[in-house]
Amino acid sequence: MGGDGAPRIEVEGAVEAVRDARGVRVVLVGEAERLRQELARLGHAPGERIDIEPATERIEMGEDPARQVKRKKGASITVATRLLKEKRAQGLVSAGNTGAVVASTLLTLGRIKGVRRPAIATFLPTPTGGAIILDVGANSDCIPADLLQFGIMGEIYARKLLGRPQAKVGLLNIGEESSKGNKLVQSSYPLLAGSGLNFVGNVEGRDIFAGGVDVVVCDGFVGNVVLKFSESVIHLIMHLIRDEIGDDLRHRLGGLLMKPVFRSLSQQLNYEEYGGAPLLGVNGVVIISHGSSTPKAIKNAIHVAIRFARERINDHIRNEISGQDVDQVSC
Repeated sequence: MGGDGAPRIEVEGAVEAVRDARGVRVVLVGEAERLRQELARLGHAPGERIDIEPATERIEMGEDPARQVKRKKGASITVATRLLKEKRAQGLVSAGNTGAVVASTLLTLGRIKGVRRPAIATFLPTPTGGAIILDVGANSDCIPADLLQFGIMGEIYARKLLGRPQAKVGLLNIGEESSKGNKLVQSSYPLLAGSGLNFVGNVEGRDIFAGGVDVVVCDGFVGNVVLKFSESVIHLIMHLIRDEIGDDLRHRLGGLLMKPVFRSLSQQLNYEEYGGAPLLGVNGVVIISHGSSTPKAIKNAIHVAIRFARERINDHIRNEISGQDVDQVSC
């Protein structure tokens, strides 16, 4: 029941997803009567690979996530997380309050053994096929051990889902030299360098979209700023292109000729194409979608959850993190 257009958007996305993917069932969690009405509007009967799990409450965007997760046992995100805990579902997708998703999954599912903090990993388009940046909002305050584990989890994501067998990992900083940056990144540098990852050193903000790395590591405060700034720049670019074309006949004719290029560019820069961002490190497949997600974005987020479950990403994280002694790297 989270998200700006809930539950209409979520229901439409779910219907599109089951029509695309054979053998997949979706459980809609929320106000049962409203969900049935939305399914009826789309001509899709409950039970046709879409089930309904009643939830009587919701956690609003302005509410304190941790407090409300504990108080509202009937909230849709709380009920959905319990379905994962009880093995009645293999993945969870939510476009609701991000803090509530993180709090609910940590409280109910817990962390993968050995993981200190979960991280939200999101995909950014680059000339070389895209890069993963994490964390983008789950942890505002981190220690070096967290950034090391973000690098490990991000590398697994890039290797297993993006097909990057030698994924390059970079540490986001204000300069390339290992001596640059604040205490957090200075202390994290040697941990990443000695980790066995294909660590290429520090990368600056301008390097993220250049395509030189596959995984960009940072704390959640910096990552969230980068993500939202990137979204605003993308919107600005598309707005400027439309303004430049305007009503000028020559520009409009040129625009018509370039329409396939603009369409391709729009698809590459549109978050809808990538669905949602996985919450790496929790003991379950959890995908966080944009609050203003469209049905297409929800559909693609469901496909991301399917791939994470099928590729057993959490098992790979568990195997590679379990050998670490967190105390030794908690600088």
